[in-house]
Amino acid sequence: MENKLYVYNSKTRKKELFEPINPGHVGMYVCGPTVYNEVHLGNVRTFVSFDVIYRYLKYSGYKVRYVRNITDVGHLTESGEDKVLKRAKLEQLEPMELVQKYTNMFHEMMSIFNTLNPDIEPRATGHLIEQMEMVQEILDNGYAYEKNGSVYFDTLKFNDDYKSYGKLSGRKIDELLTETRDDLKNQDEKRHASDFAIWMKASDEHIMKWNSPWSVGFPGWHLECSVMSTKYLGETFDIHGGGNDLKFPHHENEIAQNIGARGVEPVKYWLHSNMLLMNGRKMSKSDGNTISPYELFTGESPHVSKGYSPMAVRFFMLQSHYRSTLDLTDQAMQAAEKGYKKLMDAAHILNSMEHPGKGEVTDKDKKILSILEAMENDMNDDFNTPKALADTFELVNYINKLKDGHLDFKEISVDTFNKMKDTFVSFVYDVFGFRKEAAGDDKGMFEGMVELLITIRNEARANKDWATSDLIRDKLKEIGIQLKDGKDGTSWSKVG
Repeated sequence: MENKLYVYNSKTRKKELFEPINPGHVGMYVCGPTVYNEVHLGNVRTFVSFDVIYRYLKYSGYKVRYVRNITDVGHLTESGEDKVLKRAKLEQLEPMELVQKYTNMFHEMMSIFNTLNPDIEPRATGHLIEQMEMVQEILDNGYAYEKNGSVYFDTLKFNDDYKSYGKLSGRKIDELLTETRDDLKNQDEKRHASDFAIWMKASDEHIMKWNSPWSVGFPGWHLECSVMSTKYLGETFDIHGGGNDLKFPHHENEIAQNIGARGVEPVKYWLHSNMLLMNGRKMSKSDGNTISPYELFTGESPHVSKGYSPMAVRFFMLQSHYRSTLDLTDQAMQAAEKGYKKLMDAAHILNSMEHPGKGEVTDKDKKILSILEAMENDMNDDFNTPKALADTFELVNYINKLKDGHLDFKEISVDTFNKMKDTFVSFVYDVFGFRKEAAGDDKGMFEGMVELLITIRNEARANKDWATSDLIRDKLKEIGIQLKDGKDGTSWSKVG
């Protein structure tokens, strides 16, 4: 950890020297998915971004505890309905059955994109007691009030005392309207439009509800992350990450809750990834400007001319800085596919090479060593993957010249070659997180892809979407995969 790492702190709006609270150790919390539907590409981009951050922190020698939650209750639609409950009714499943289904699909998709598992993955429904305890702490400290069985955070009282509500998102409390996704039917219970529910009284027909000192109800969405992050990382921890869309109200309210309960700022560095666009516009189902991971893999979309492998998609995502918007186009994917193949070919070639043992230190050594240093400097500059990737491609040129005989091993010392090999391979596989090109890994990825497609097909069949169901079956058959539906589920086998 000789080189110094700088990260962009969303709260201070500047790059800061990264100095963990406990030297050598990093606590990182990333807001995970609300498991009521398939994970979309924008979410994938966020989780891939923080996967690279996690990987680079480990590469740099830190001992990292990475916590990423599962939200399975309390996340409401704009009309005040619980997202999990609404979808469960639509699919005629028990809420926890739906949660498990989409949690499994999320894990499968993360595996397909080769993201590392978090060290802890807590669920909101598994931490209800702790959430009730935090609600009581906030009430006891005078920053919340109870009304008709619901408990609301008092933003005006909090801001009078701490003058901090809105600092992360850059919003002024006097300008805030009702943007907190609480039950819109209960707006008249609030003292101010910016107040938000930390416990909600459930209606009689609401399935997901629990006894509390205030009512039979359920916790607020924002409260869950305050509780789970501090339970596993402490009252203050190093990094809190998530998508830009979570700055307000979710992360803003997390900060208020933690200070309201414990009197301390919970997070030292706030990191936010930016959004994924398509064809220069925000993705939207309503106007057809959207594509799912499955459609991107198979090419079954009017927005792409062919299917692309998950690792080519990952390469595409790393070509843009995590804080920048990323525009998905067919042309960009074609270029990413070519770049990914070139990079992996070079990694394969370099892995098979050994220096013959005779070589002198030359200007080539100095150039290669400067590139290796630049790769780490780029990643130390707020995890700048596009610049680090560009540097690796400078090394690709040297690797190809060695392979083709246009560069003699004698022009590079053994130490420089070995350092290039070690660093290049580590960056490609351990930092960037591309999947190793080994038969076993290819088999595992292939089987995971087939299982994911079967899961999506089963969902389509459950929704009586026969067109999608038949399309998946027929496309798999074209590549030699035969599906068999039985009472125990769907099995598959290779034919031909």
